[in-house]
Amino acid sequence: MGIDVLVSDDLHLSRVALTALLERNGEIRVVGSVDGNMEALAFAELHKPDVVIISLESPEDDAIAVADKVASLPGCRSMLLATTSTRSVVRQAFATGIGGLVERSMPPRQFFEAIHRVNQGERVFDAELTVAALGNEDCPLTPREFSVLEHVSRGDTVGEIAARLHLSGGTVRNYLSSMVVKLGARNRIDALRIARDAHWI
Repeated sequence: MGIDVLVSDDLHLSRVALTALLERNGEIRVVGSVDGNMEALAFAELHKPDVVIISLESPEDDAIAVADKVASLPGCRSMLLATTSTRSVVRQAFATGIGGLVERSMPPRQFFEAIHRVNQGERVFDAELTVAALGNEDCPLTPREFSVLEHVSRGDTVGEIAARLHLSGGTVRNYLSSMVVKLGARNRIDALRIARDAHWI
């Protein structure tokens, strides 16, 4: 019996290419492709595909939360597809019911295998990265603070971070202030340096 898969990726060419790749596998059937996470959730609620593949780099910045909601649906499993993944992202994803997180650089054969394993109820996360991520027990930052700090590392302004995380500017500033205090940093740039030196991000 084949595996029904839904693909969610806001980049049209990426979505089409991924769909074409999956359809080369005789045991996988692409039952839908959407360009937004909320559309993926609505499709999953209605059609109950076996596995929903969600691009981590979506502009809504809610991929982990949506993938977790999909994973809570009866008969559905979810996995994230990332260009790159940091320890904090792996930590956040691993703490949910998401079936896996794989990188786009993965060879097709391994990608197909990952889908099969997730469909069978296994969890597919890069072992080395996961061990490193879950081993950072000395890190005082919360997942939300990690998310804010990652946006700082990309050069985003407070306004841009607020828009992408659906927060107010004041809330983002509060997170930044909290991170500076927790890490004993001089400012947000120093907090970013400390986090990078500790290999937390």
